[in-house]
Amino acid sequence: MYSLSQVRRGVRRGLSNPSFFGRELNRLYHRRLYQRPYNTDGVDVVAEDWDTLLVLDACRYDMFERLHDLPGRLERRESRGSHTSEFLIANFGGRTLRDTVYVTASPQLYNWRDEMDAEFHAVVDVWREAGWDDEHGTVTPETMADHVRRAVEEYPEKRIVGHFLQPHYPFIDGDDRLNARTFDGDDETESPDVWAQLMRGRLDASTDAVWRAYLRNLNAVLPEIAALLDELGGRTVVTSDHGNMVGERAAPVPIREWGHPPGMYTDQLVTVPWLVHENGPRRKITEGEPDAAPDAVADDVVEDRLRQLGYAD
Repeated sequence: MYSLSQVRRGVRRGLSNPSFFGRELNRLYHRRLYQRPYNTDGVDVVAEDWDTLLVLDACRYDMFERLHDLPGRLERRESRGSHTSEFLIANFGGRTLRDTVYVTASPQLYNWRDEMDAEFHAVVDVWREAGWDDEHGTVTPETMADHVRRAVEEYPEKRIVGHFLQPHYPFIDGDDRLNARTFDGDDETESPDVWAQLMRGRLDASTDAVWRAYLRNLNAVLPEIAALLDELGGRTVVTSDHGNMVGERAAPVPIREWGHPPGMYTDQLVTVPWLVHENGPRRKITEGEPDAAPDAVADDVVEDRLRQLGYAD
């Protein structure tokens, strides 16, 4: 359900750009008039067999298959969501997971913690002050990989989820025109990311240029994933929370779509990699009492992190 402010904002967006109206019609179709809360055809990642789950945010299956040279067996899977918040709630919402530690570069887990009502053994918020890279407006792959290593060492009998941000925007080694922290706008309907600006036709960038920046972001994280696969014992799965559309036609309303709006289950948005790598004996996984919750983060800090990553209410 939407709040009144979200409905008003949606109406304004629809009036200013018909593509956003088409997006909402497509969302109604994919969500079956909101009769299903997420993509019910998607994989339940918690029920799958793994010791470490490495999540690459916004990584399409086709781009992963094209670029990766990682060891292991690659399969196609469907995600339960086309947006990180949807992925999190659909997979972890309402669950008691005292055998799992969630190490995350994304503030979305924290932002949606009340709606999720999930209990992990521990959560490591890498995006807090110590892990955040102010220059790039994100958490770098190197920083994130180091935190995954520390978590495996600190919690040797727990399942570890390592949620990387790349290849998600912002592009850490790309065209500066595509990496503005905020784009000029005169009302609250403006979003601070490249996808919304491309959707509005307000950014002079070719599809090829956007693809090159997006692929470079995946290339930036793959070496860190390769190193972790070599180091971590047991069964490690590399996957994604959702994909991303780069100017393809959506359906059933054939608008040109950009980004990863929630509730849109096109192939580009929900077909994700599932690479399984075996490396020696499996870890013995046990449950344990949850660690103490970390201190709360100021709302303005969370909002600023989300805006730098291209999220806007």
